[in-house]
Amino acid sequence: MDNLTNDNEYKNFIVDVATKIKQTQVKLAVSVNSGLLHFYFELGGMISQKQQKAKWGAKFIETMAKDIKKEFPELKGFSRTNLFSMKKFYEFYSIDLVQLRVGLIENPQNQLEDILFSIPWRHHIEILNKVDSIGEAVYYIDQTLQNNWSKDTLAINLKSKLFQRDSKGVNNFSNTLPKPLSDLAVQTIKDPYVFDFFSFDKPFIERDIENKLIDNITKFLLELGRGFAFVGKQYHLEIAGFDRYIDLLFYHIDLKCYVVIELKNKKFIPEYAGKLNYYISAVDTMLKKENDNPTIGILLCRDKNNIEAEFALRDINKPMGVSEFELKLTEILPENLRSSLPTIEEFEAGFGDILGDDE
Repeated sequence: MDNLTNDNEYKNFIVDVATKIKQTQVKLAVSVNSGLLHFYFELGGMISQKQQKAKWGAKFIETMAKDIKKEFPELKGFSRTNLFSMKKFYEFYSIDLVQLRVGLIENPQNQLEDILFSIPWRHHIEILNKVDSIGEAVYYIDQTLQNNWSKDTLAINLKSKLFQRDSKGVNNFSNTLPKPLSDLAVQTIKDPYVFDFFSFDKPFIERDIENKLIDNITKFLLELGRGFAFVGKQYHLEIAGFDRYIDLLFYHIDLKCYVVIELKNKKFIPEYAGKLNYYISAVDTMLKKENDNPTIGILLCRDKNNIEAEFALRDINKPMGVSEFELKLTEILPENLRSSLPTIEEFEAGFGDILGDDE
């Protein structure tokens, strides 16, 4: 036994077996999830159609949940709330799926039928509770698959209305970068960026914002999006004997380029574009390697006039974008006032008497 354990061929064999087991576990998990979602979709359709045709009254689903519980006491997932979600799941997507199958939709967004049954049920519930259109729902399903979002990460992006902000912002990428790099660059920016993890108990300046962003680097990177790797804050460059400092420097793994971010806690003025152009040129000269793509700049300001920003970028030959950012400030309350506010538990308990149990 000891000789076999120390045998390299045997060790490699065990590694291969372990890899195969893990791959199979993933495939089974995906298969089980897909099968469950197909079943929920079918059951949702049965409920929807029966509720339309039969005159069983408003308590139909509630009664159904209780009867399933009696028949299968150990079975979970068939509460009144979950049955309502299945019905909504079917009604929300069914028309588009039928149109896809009969060819009425010639260019469906990301092939709805291919991705609909690929994310967990709890993710679907988050989307169904926050989204009104198929296009927006497909966007969040696709982003979940591409970025492997957890349910909490999906909830954060739904709350911040990422769909409305993604690939927005004034930019000159189509004029300064070749395709498909320009298209990829557009996908990296948002407008506005929403930073909802701030708390200040006194007036703050741009440097304070920078510090908070880096203190909350995980949340900051989540808001920036996939592919950003942090390089430095107030990144030092010595140019012609002068010390220069870039507010925030990143490297984008997918784009294979440096990204310079300048932060202005003010309304955009054209002069800001000139300074960002200067820093992009410096990074291209001093940091960019032969295999790197051209450096991109993103100017984040508190407000902007889009027409003015477009004019400012029109004849600049370095790729850059201008976006606004919003601070969702968590106010620091005095202790005596804070203690008088109800807790989350007290708040929920008070509304529970009014709304009743949803299960």
